[in-house]
Amino acid sequence: MNPEIMPRVGCGAVLLRENSLLLVYRKRDPERDHWGLPGGKVDPFETLQQAVRREILEETGLQIERMSLLCIVDQIAPDRNEHWIAPVYIAEDFTGNAAVMEPEALGDVKWFPLEQLPRRLTHATQVALQALQDRDVS
Repeated sequence: MNPEIMPRVGCGAVLLRENSLLLVYRKRDPERDHWGLPGGKVDPFETLQQAVRREILEETGLQIERMSLLCIVDQIAPDRNEHWIAPVYIAEDFTGNAAVMEPEALGDVKWFPLEQLPRRLTHATQVALQALQDRDVS
């Protein structure tokens, strides 16, 4: 184990509107050319909910009003020397119109019907979708 590799903290959010999920198309690594939940890194001295609100606003222009924790994603990739821990929230109330706010990082922002999601989904998105399904079943 490499003691110089430390877990990093990310965050993301599930945003649903009329049975459609908001996804962003990633132009950068990790997981370049995949669709994923909007989100990003947690900054020092920032709470998780502050980070989620900031990241969603920065990437999509949407303002999250209320949210609750959906799941925690462990993304461990020794081959890339990466280890991320990413809480994923579900936005229960948000406002605005989704748009690409960071064109250097994102190629598109799009609402997908839950039954017609793209094939290339990020790991965190797959874990969150399973958590969402498990939540709806119980």
